[in-house]
Amino acid sequence: MTGERLEIGSRSGTATDVWAYPSVLVGLVGSGIQASRTPRLHEREGAEQGLRYVYKLIDLDALHIDAKALPDILKAAQYFGLAGLNITHPCKQAIIPLLDELSPEAAVLGAVNTVVLKDGRRVGHNTDWWGFAESFRRELPDVRRDRVVQFGAGGAGAAVAHALLTLNTGEIVVIDTNADRADNLVAALRGRFGRSCATTGVPIAEAMATADGMVNTTPLGMAKYPGMAVPVDLLRPDLWVSDIVYFPLETELLRQARARGCRTMSGGGMAVFQAVGSFRLFTGREPDPERMLQHFSEM
Repeated sequence: MTGERLEIGSRSGTATDVWAYPSVLVGLVGSGIQASRTPRLHEREGAEQGLRYVYKLIDLDALHIDAKALPDILKAAQYFGLAGLNITHPCKQAIIPLLDELSPEAAVLGAVNTVVLKDGRRVGHNTDWWGFAESFRRELPDVRRDRVVQFGAGGAGAAVAHALLTLNTGEIVVIDTNADRADNLVAALRGRFGRSCATTGVPIAEAMATADGMVNTTPLGMAKYPGMAVPVDLLRPDLWVSDIVYFPLETELLRQARARGCRTMSGGGMAVFQAVGSFRLFTGREPDPERMLQHFSEM
């Protein structure tokens, strides 16, 4: 965060030194992120706090590049004085080898969604897990979670599974199209929470039949990746359903789940609360979560 001095013309035509104000420049790196509400969410909270806050999208698809461009993106961000970057699909794990340091949470989860750029160093953090946990505590505090089926074992999946287990979930069944990735996540979770906390390799129908709830942590449901991770006929009224996708906020999974009487949780709360954590890291200031929730709902 830097301080700049704004000068505007007075009525007499003489430049007037009005105030010194801090400015913050940050960005979001990911694929297919044009519909993201994160820039407006950060900029609005920045304005509320008297900051000149500029948040730019670095959309790999729009730029016709992929995660291999991350080294150049980081160099450019440092060169142009960005305070940091948010990181989303498909870069949350690919970014790690390019960083100087990881926070304890990011190191444990093996995934980064926030990079702070300061004093020539790149420090990776993870605010996703807390974002999901805080949203869950508010929206689904009383649901059973003896057994939860989680679709996806990538960077977001690692954060959500960690959050669920900190919320006293009995067992998570991890389902991913990449068996090695699912195995690795389960092994990591067992190392932190005990052998009975997670499993994989269970057929979808069998896992869903005995589940209290399910979470989608895959990109399925985004505008770029339409569809659902679970067959619709496996949804039932006594199941709670969460989707971390938030653009669109109403995914096909949530629409189908509500139509069948399920309690649901969209990705909006997680998006807001991870942004609360990122804003704090980028600015060193305490954001107002309730205000940010209200701003998000108005978008």
